[in-house]
Amino acid sequence: MLPRVHVVATGGTIASTPDEGGAAPSLDGEDLLVSVPDLSAYADLSVESVSQVPGFDVDFGIMAEVGERARAAVEDGADAIVVTHGTDTMAETAYFLDLTRSLPVPVVVTGAQRRLDEPSSDAPANLLAAVRAATHGRVEEGVYLAFDDELHAARDVRKVHSHKLAAFASPNDGPVATLTRDGVRFHRDPESESVYLPTTETDARVEMVVSAAGVDGAQVTRAAESGADGIVVAGTGLGNATTDLGEAIVEAMDAGVPVVVTSRCGAGATGAVYGTAGGGQTLQDAGAIPGGDLAPWKARVKLALALEAVDQEDVDDEVADYFAESSA
Repeated sequence: MLPRVHVVATGGTIASTPDEGGAAPSLDGEDLLVSVPDLSAYADLSVESVSQVPGFDVDFGIMAEVGERARAAVEDGADAIVVTHGTDTMAETAYFLDLTRSLPVPVVVTGAQRRLDEPSSDAPANLLAAVRAATHGRVEEGVYLAFDDELHAARDVRKVHSHKLAAFASPNDGPVATLTRDGVRFHRDPESESVYLPTTETDARVEMVVSAAGVDGAQVTRAAESGADGIVVAGTGLGNATTDLGEAIVEAMDAGVPVVVTSRCGAGATGAVYGTAGGGQTLQDAGAIPGGDLAPWKARVKLALALEAVDQEDVDDEVADYFAESSA
């Protein structure tokens, strides 16, 4: 008997078709399954569509809905979940699902860089790879991203190229596995790399600010004054900020706004080294939470969920615990 795989479709390039005004998602989940007849050799498939949006328009509400539909499918007997998604925020949705996981089955997110109507579309191969990975006996649970014949852990993976088919990588740890014609070659144990957060949705408002040469603190000040629940800073290098930005960050924390500091670099972790006004050591001493090697946009997902999960009387300490190095 073939395993039961439920596909949750959200839109994205994999579901897009061209029109006079530019490409837009228009294919539903059923259309995607029909486009890859080989899928039926690996699983008994069911499908539903929860949205029809490009990846750049996915929000926390859609992410939460995907999680709810996945849970309902598992309760109905699904052995694995595949999510089709736009590539722009695919890694964020995968991480959201991993942080809020409560499923004893694998969840594999995938999509495409080229539409089905384009020459050499990667949509069929990526969807097939996702189903193959989701039904592999060694992949028991956790959330993953399958793309260009690689399987990545949700926590580690990033989109690293805007248009190449090899669009995703895990710069710090590498892929979990490589898919070949003959099977799946595992490089490490397939398992969740993320801390569990006891919530399935969030409406926390978390702002993101990027440090660069000459950036002042206006964005942080506006965010704090307008009621942001938290701020993620994409710092330079080890997680540093300009003097003006650093001073604004400290003021925001003094006003009760949690701040997580990450690095805008493509790989590596933050480090408390510099003691200048915006230096990583200064910010950490003032109460900033180090984001480790999390991408800034993933730290935003995690902070939003953590703010929903923690005791509001002890926000800073409990959020910091979720971001501790051992928590991932």
